[in-house]
Amino acid sequence: MEINLGSLPFDIDFHPSDHLLSAALITGDLLLYRYTADSTPQRVLEVHAHTESCRAVRFINDGRAIVSGSPDRSILATDVETGSAIARLEDAHEDAINKIISLTNSTIASGDDGGCIKVWDTRQRTCTNSFKVHEEYISDMTFTSDSMKLLGTSGDGTLSVCNLRRNKVQSQSEFSEDELLSVVIMKNGRKVVCGSQTGTLLLYSWGYFKDCSDRFVDLSPNSVDALLKLDEDRIITGSENGLINLVNILPNRIVQPIAEHSEYPVERLAFSHDRKFLGSIAHDPVMKIWDLEDLLQGSENNTGSQAAAAEDSDDSEMDVDVNPPKSTKGSKTKNSSTDNSFFSDL
Repeated sequence: MEINLGSLPFDIDFHPSDHLLSAALITGDLLLYRYTADSTPQRVLEVHAHTESCRAVRFINDGRAIVSGSPDRSILATDVETGSAIARLEDAHEDAINKIISLTNSTIASGDDGGCIKVWDTRQRTCTNSFKVHEEYISDMTFTSDSMKLLGTSGDGTLSVCNLRRNKVQSQSEFSEDELLSVVIMKNGRKVVCGSQTGTLLLYSWGYFKDCSDRFVDLSPNSVDALLKLDEDRIITGSENGLINLVNILPNRIVQPIAEHSEYPVERLAFSHDRKFLGSIAHDPVMKIWDLEDLLQGSENNTGSQAAAAEDSDDSEMDVDVNPPKSTKGSKTKNSSTDNSFFSDL
């Protein structure tokens, strides 16, 4: 299925339980589509959410609201049914907001162009954590609920691990050779995989984040802007050449290309709530919804079985890194007067 959005999209997200898909556009608009397997997706909502581009979008509150972020530094919560604004937080960050992810039913995290990550609690209606750890833009984030660790990648070439329970940066990697653009946690929490500007996948062992334990270069020289975890051994990658690949981790190899969005760089990938569909956007106005079963047909026989033997012997160690390097920019925690009122109606 293909949807012409009319403008370049920056982000997409599937509803957590319904056949709805949201898209954030360069125009500042937020679009919502209803899709089925046998019909053309229908637009059910269009909201001019931000004065500048809409860079990030996520469903929250069990899918009853959509949160979006913008370079205008605002975060907006929009009602899915009516399209009306529930709450808007102006000056949520000191710099342009680049990324938003959902952590739990009541918390989200946002990252900006200045390298700051903030955590928002929708029940307490405030910013609960603020980490000024990176020196460049936040490119991606992921979260592990078991240990309450928030991982972020940045254009400064580092990976950070933020401990939400202790409200501190637990670890930060050494600077890599190029920008880190995407991140996923694999191997039941024992490995972290980062996509980079040169197309190299950097693998970190959990607890040993200072330097990567392995590099996979077969996707080079095309940057890997999007990573999506299929299972504990396989990821789906979106690359600069427009290809969507299925990649096995440890042993590291490209299982097969599974789709080609276009000749333009793939910007984002997302799964539907039932994992039957894969959504993709690129540097063109077309959003595509793929039947995941069709994409993966035949790939099972190509997947290696040596993953367990290939894992590093240090995988059993957890949370080893201590005393992370401090950012040269220092800490900048902004306590906006509007923080306490944000999410007040959610």
